[in-house]
Amino acid sequence: MFDIFRAPVRRRAFLGGAAATVAVAATACTRDGGIGETRADAPTFEYAPAAGKKIGPRDTVSVRVRGGTFRPGVALTNTQSGKKVELTPSPDGVTYSTAEPLGFGATYRWSGAADGEGGTWSSLDGEVAVVSPDATMSVQVNIADGAEVGIAAPLILKFAGTVEDKAAVEKALEVTTTPHTEGAWAWLPEDNGSRAHWRPREYFTPGTKVAMNAKLYGLDHGGGQYGASDVTSDFVVGRSQIVKASAPSHRILVMRGDQVHLDLPCSYGEGDLPRNVTRSGIHVVSEKHEDFAMSNPAAGYFNVRERWAVRISNNGEFIHANPNTVGNQGASNVTNGCINLSLEDAQRYFQSALFGDPVEVTGTSIELSEADGDIYDWTLDWPTWQSMSALAKN
Repeated sequence: MFDIFRAPVRRRAFLGGAAATVAVAATACTRDGGIGETRADAPTFEYAPAAGKKIGPRDTVSVRVRGGTFRPGVALTNTQSGKKVELTPSPDGVTYSTAEPLGFGATYRWSGAADGEGGTWSSLDGEVAVVSPDATMSVQVNIADGAEVGIAAPLILKFAGTVEDKAAVEKALEVTTTPHTEGAWAWLPEDNGSRAHWRPREYFTPGTKVAMNAKLYGLDHGGGQYGASDVTSDFVVGRSQIVKASAPSHRILVMRGDQVHLDLPCSYGEGDLPRNVTRSGIHVVSEKHEDFAMSNPAAGYFNVRERWAVRISNNGEFIHANPNTVGNQGASNVTNGCINLSLEDAQRYFQSALFGDPVEVTGTSIELSEADGDIYDWTLDWPTWQSMSALAKN
């Protein structure tokens, strides 16, 4: 069975260690010239960011030499741990820049030297310090590395706090698909924190490989909060399975590609009250439970054990076994909104289902919407989905 927001995430460790400015210094040396000779100027250095500027862990730190050439061994070192930062030289060799994030609250010192004309030389002596954030923000990803998912699976990032600078965060979210698949991020309403979903424009092609790299460590999320870690997710899209669920037919068809995999009699929501209407629209399988305790206070039952329960919406809709409605299955709709099957048929469907399988319900009086839980991604048309990207507003 599976449950969103329980997948482990891979985290990257960064260079740690104490507080906030850039100090610039250089030592210049020359060899004495003879009488009448003009002494050459020693090399100088340009440090970025400029002196006195507080920097974030993801800010690029660099040094450039003027009037000289760097000697081998230029380094930027954490003064607490002694660990050297990975640096990248420019093609012309006159600039060195950081190639990895720095540690929160850490102080770093440049070292090395450059040779100039006429035997002159200068040594690096700049210092840079990194902010200590007011708070860091963690994030959970819903799909574990190596998972196999259905063709409608949304990729969901749930942030532990409110992301105020959603545009900056979204720019750091990279999704790569093979083969290429058009998709987009959208920010959905969330009572506790913030939530971003990525979905393709159309259902995934079976076999698509998806790699998500969220470069969030040290990224300013706004409001004094910085990302606590990078997060990744690498998964593959499995076979195409779509449940065609027509309420007037009192059946579900489980389609594998163009073929009927299962044709099962069922009973849908009775529809006498709005709470008993199975919602029409594209639902998404989000959880599976061999046994699940269900409660419906409005209907007067609590902690009733149900077998082979497949959640298709957070409004309480499941496809599950219910021996009490077997006499109605295939003939009439009598449930409180779930799709009921026999024990045998429910087990067969349960064993076929993956997180992310679409369940397309038709023929009822109420449409699936935001009011029905977390995953209503496929109820929104593509232009509406795109408009919910933070980058669409910038």
